[in-house]
Amino acid sequence: MKKGPESGACPLAAPGNLVESNPDNNSSDGASVKEKDMLSSSGELENVQLKPSRETSRKKLCGYLNKLGIKGPIKTWKSRWFFYDENKCNLLYYRTAQDINPLGSVDLSSASFDCKAENGEGVFEIRTPSRVFTLKAISKQAMMYWLQQLQMRRWEFCNAQSRFPVGSSQLVNEPLTGRTNVVDNEDFLPPVKTPTEAVGLKAASLPAPQTSTALQNISLKHPWTEIQNTVYNICGSKQLWGNNGNVFSFSEFQEHPENPDEEQEAEVEAGCAVKEGIPEDGRMNWVRKARWMNSGLPGLPEEVSRERNPMDKVSVLQQQILTLTEEVKSQKELVKLLHKALEAAQQEKRVSSMYLTAAEDKDRLELVRHKVRQIADLTSRLEALEQEKKELEQILSLRDSHIQELKEHVQLLMEKNHAKQEVIMALTEQMAQELSDPLQEANTITAETLYKQQEEIEHLKDDIDAYKTQNQFLNSEIHQVTRLWTSVAENEKALLMKCACLQARNCQMESKYLTVLRKLQEAMPGLPSSHAELVRNLIQEALQWDVKEEAEESFNLNPVSEYDEYGFMTVPDYEVEDWKLLAKIQALEIKSNNLRSQQVVEKPLRDRWNSVGELSPSAELKSLIRSGIPVEHRQRVWRWIVSRHCSRLPDHYQRLLRQSESTEHPACRQIELDLPRTLTNNKHFSSPTSQLIPKLRRVLLAFSWHNPAIGYCQGLNRLAAVALLVLEDEESAFWCLVHIVENLMPADYYSDTLITSQVDQRVFKDFLSEKLPHLMAHFEQYRIDVSLITFNWFLVAFVDSLVSDILLRVWDAFLYEGTKVIFRYALAIFKYNEEEILRIHDSVEIYQYLRFFTRMIMDGRKLMNIAFNDLNPFPMKVLRNRRSMHREELEAELCELEQIKAAYVKERAEQGPQDLKEVVSEEEEEI
Repeated sequence: MKKGPESGACPLAAPGNLVESNPDNNSSDGASVKEKDMLSSSGELENVQLKPSRETSRKKLCGYLNKLGIKGPIKTWKSRWFFYDENKCNLLYYRTAQDINPLGSVDLSSASFDCKAENGEGVFEIRTPSRVFTLKAISKQAMMYWLQQLQMRRWEFCNAQSRFPVGSSQLVNEPLTGRTNVVDNEDFLPPVKTPTEAVGLKAASLPAPQTSTALQNISLKHPWTEIQNTVYNICGSKQLWGNNGNVFSFSEFQEHPENPDEEQEAEVEAGCAVKEGIPEDGRMNWVRKARWMNSGLPGLPEEVSRERNPMDKVSVLQQQILTLTEEVKSQKELVKLLHKALEAAQQEKRVSSMYLTAAEDKDRLELVRHKVRQIADLTSRLEALEQEKKELEQILSLRDSHIQELKEHVQLLMEKNHAKQEVIMALTEQMAQELSDPLQEANTITAETLYKQQEEIEHLKDDIDAYKTQNQFLNSEIHQVTRLWTSVAENEKALLMKCACLQARNCQMESKYLTVLRKLQEAMPGLPSSHAELVRNLIQEALQWDVKEEAEESFNLNPVSEYDEYGFMTVPDYEVEDWKLLAKIQALEIKSNNLRSQQVVEKPLRDRWNSVGELSPSAELKSLIRSGIPVEHRQRVWRWIVSRHCSRLPDHYQRLLRQSESTEHPACRQIELDLPRTLTNNKHFSSPTSQLIPKLRRVLLAFSWHNPAIGYCQGLNRLAAVALLVLEDEESAFWCLVHIVENLMPADYYSDTLITSQVDQRVFKDFLSEKLPHLMAHFEQYRIDVSLITFNWFLVAFVDSLVSDILLRVWDAFLYEGTKVIFRYALAIFKYNEEEILRIHDSVEIYQYLRFFTRMIMDGRKLMNIAFNDLNPFPMKVLRNRRSMHREELEAELCELEQIKAAYVKERAEQGPQDLKEVVSEEEEEI
């Protein structure tokens, strides 16, 4: 059995590391703290003085408390010596102050404290994430002292641990500066005076509180720790008794410290030095005798006469006699157990020696057989005992049930007896009232009532004081825990921001790597065979990496899910094999942009939107809408925009639905053909059985009856689908479609001739020549007609062209400002990819690039800055003038075309019908 530095730490000074319920860890976890909290160097150990220094640090937090032990239905209070470990913010507990190994520990760094008046005086709780410790102090003052001290120690530890090392972001450290003394300034509860008789090192010299039985205070969960502590105390007692032959001989100590607190400190420091293995016998004897001198034993006539009167001395001595008697009983029990173990070991040794000293194999074989017979005999006896044990358990259960029945019967009898007693008392009081004087009776009742009321008032006052104290402490606890939580939250926020930046940087590096692979993939026909094979292997390896699997395995702050909040696919699923690498690049770009903008852009923008109350047109609102509306506010803002421009007629939508059900509209067939082709990249419309398909059908049919001039035009299905996704309500989506077609878009935009849509394409080419002349010249050089690409952009407001996040931001500004937003974003898209387009020098490749290049735009913030900042000025007046000019030109061209068509028809009519008989077929000629 090991002692000294390897077996534990001194509980009176700075006990060892945090020890959980596992007793095997108790003996190995104590050395490190002993080396940290006590004298760390060998020179300091050698220079321990008998008189401690007067410049002592703050007092140690230690003392006896009763700990509630619960095992099944049995609840018992056990006395434990508690000591606070400042290095790890742990509250260690021992059976006595002289034990070397702790029985367990309480982690205070993440604990909260609670005291309830209804639990009883001195009872408080320490709540940790794993369990709740219920403790009881000897008085209310001691309880409040413990709670305040534990609060203060927890705050100091957590505040020290929350600091980041040098080189960390200032964002983490700045919020914590100046907040160390915040809790100290909030005086919820005045500081409690230290109860020296129950707390501190001086309490270690007092006898431990007694329990009803000798073995009740022993911890059955930690038998090995109990044996270690007991053996250590026995060995220490033997050394003390064997020093001079008389434990009460203290002739070699001539001096005592003048200050009793310093004396206790000296005792503790020296005692811990002995436990750490100091070899000097004299010093060990001094420590042992100093402990006995302060423990109140009958060998200290000077100390006893000075501190206590004769009656107190006698009571202390009697208490010590009882303590020693109980200790002797427990030691006898331990000795019996050790004797039994020793006898078993000696028996085993004798058998082994007989086996080894046997001369022949026959003798050894006989010994083995004898051993086997003994084992068989013991096995049979064990089985018999187990059978007997089962029978006894059954008998015990039967008896327990019988006892329970008897108890219930006794309870019924007691209730009946109590009822009879109440009846007797009532009859007695009635007779007394009838025989006594009415005036005297009234005086007696009044006196008794006043006495009871006074008693009840006193109890209520005590309860009020207790609840006031409890309320003040809980307020301080809530305040401190809130401060700690705020500190942890700020630290976590800074770490998350740093992690987000690192992840964004990593995504950018991977995206660049995949972009290089894609360039090599395009150049593979010109590469040597070995290089081409290497590129193919790298591409295959890159395609095998899955974004979702990587997100599950690592710590991911903003994972790229398959669908966004509105059901759009975040990463397109390209069917072409060569474009699958492009999909991976897009996934990484989306993730990188989301991570970078989450804290820098999105959170401040969301905070600004949260501060917006009632919506009203203003420059600030216009700027906010251009920056993008958060998901949680988009539906409300869209409804407000639509309601400003469309006066919703009551029951108008329902009347249109009834009309569409009773009469089939001519556009009904075309609507049914377009429904499966609507937003195929959205999970809410990808299947014919989706819930939004019937809603979209009803909205389009209602609009076709609402506006017979247009009826239905291809493209309206996409506009209505986006409105349904955001607004969710059919009628709201219908009025949103009305607002777009009748208010935002010019007239005849969705007519049969689409004349205004053609006009906008000519206007856009003019703007493209003015804003991006080099790009327009490049298109003219290779005879690229951009209207083949941009016509659909204007018709459906970029639906199916941009990724969902950017698309909805475009729609936010489009619904509020009108069609000029479409011009701005169309120009911004070409500006965003201008350099890439200028590097392509083949008309076929340019058209192929323009087919999908809008899906490559991932940075919505950059596109927004180009659209609203780099392209200014962009007045609406210029747009109207250009539209009117090109409309006149287009109408003139259409008029001329109509004239040509009319002349052609007239010419064909004048020629008259040809005689079909004169026309000979090739088949007839061959025959």
